[in-house]
Amino acid sequence: MLPVVALVGRPNVGKSTLFNVLTGTRDAIVADVPGLTRDRQYGFGRVGPQACVVIDTGGLIENPVGIEAQMRTQTERAVEEADRVVFVVDARSGLTAQDQFVARALHRAGKPVTLALNKSEGLDSAVAGAEFHVLGFGEPVGISASHSQGCEDLMAVVLRDLAPVPAEPETRDAVRIAVIGRPNVGKSTLVNRLIGTERVIASEQPGTTRDSIFVPFERDGRAFVLIDTAGMRRRARVEDLIERASVAKTLQAIDAAHVVIMVLDAHDVVAEQDASVLGLALERGRALIIAVNKWDGIAAEQRADIRSQLALKLDFVPFAPLHFISARHGTGVGELIEATVRAYEAAMRTMPTRELTRTLEHAIVMHQPPLVRGRRIKLRYAHQGGRNPPRVVIHGNQTDAVPAAYTRYLANLFRRTFDLFATPVVIEYRTDQNPYDRPARGRRAGRLRRAAPRR
Repeated sequence: MLPVVALVGRPNVGKSTLFNVLTGTRDAIVADVPGLTRDRQYGFGRVGPQACVVIDTGGLIENPVGIEAQMRTQTERAVEEADRVVFVVDARSGLTAQDQFVARALHRAGKPVTLALNKSEGLDSAVAGAEFHVLGFGEPVGISASHSQGCEDLMAVVLRDLAPVPAEPETRDAVRIAVIGRPNVGKSTLVNRLIGTERVIASEQPGTTRDSIFVPFERDGRAFVLIDTAGMRRRARVEDLIERASVAKTLQAIDAAHVVIMVLDAHDVVAEQDASVLGLALERGRALIIAVNKWDGIAAEQRADIRSQLALKLDFVPFAPLHFISARHGTGVGELIEATVRAYEAAMRTMPTRELTRTLEHAIVMHQPPLVRGRRIKLRYAHQGGRNPPRVVIHGNQTDAVPAAYTRYLANLFRRTFDLFATPVVIEYRTDQNPYDRPARGRRAGRLRRAAPRR
């Protein structure tokens, strides 16, 4: 499971800027989840020796008033969830009383802390960081979040002592499923339906020390592993705990899964936080299935309207199939499992290079790439670059100019051709080097070498 890293510090030291650098986003608003203030955001970290979940927090203030008190509570919760904490300070402002307050709070929390000396561009980090040694967190790491300087080194220090990822459960070929969704949409009822029927063999196996649990089970002769995000230790406590899963655990589950089942309540509208979590699953490239629960309680005359609203709200994941189910009564759950298996097989599918290239050639015949500065973009051949999600690597020239619309066209064609059900298709372009495009000096030297034998 991915480690969780919380960014903590007083206001205006650059935490959100660092968050954007680590997650590769343009702004700090990543997921809007009920119960969280706008100052506590989650994202997938892309910088450093391994991926992680990054939490951006609001400024921690000693004597908070009003919303500042809520920000402090959210920050304390983020620290509780985290495996590692990055304490961000301002190199140019120097050590402040607020920094010392934050340091005392982090010492009480007992989590591993790395001190990040932000805004240190143009400064001698050893000199600028000398006064921060009194905080008791060791040598500060000099960074400049606004210039993306030192962030790789920072994350190498933050993540260096993490234990290796534990081995997967013995069901290595099992389909790993993450069931996610807002509270009270029926996640726990669906989980109980999956692992609690008479046809199911269920057991519990700890996954990591961070309270996420792998729950192997078997259905219709097929092995599955349910990735529970709330520390499901005893069946009797499922109803209570599964609804209290944190956002960090949800992101960990998305990363570890082959297939993500997003549960929605048929009686409720698709909220912004639903779209945000789906966007995070899409960003991670996981196969997506949307289960619309409590469908049995919807009047027949209302069902067409609900289908239309769902299609409108979820148009950014058009490949994700909708399954209308009743987790309580089991209606549609069998078809949901069949769709999960099909999505898993699609996500792990092998696509031969010859067939990928043939599909690319057919796509170009049907719809050529556009002209760029009077020259046609040329896409020559394709091969598979990975699975879960399926990744297609396309070689050619001027590939950095391929429009997003044309990339979507290719992804949709590959999806139809190879039956990549319920899974996103990642297109990666590589520009082939022109053997004649060499520096002038190299070309002159080549001419001289070729000319020498004739003399």
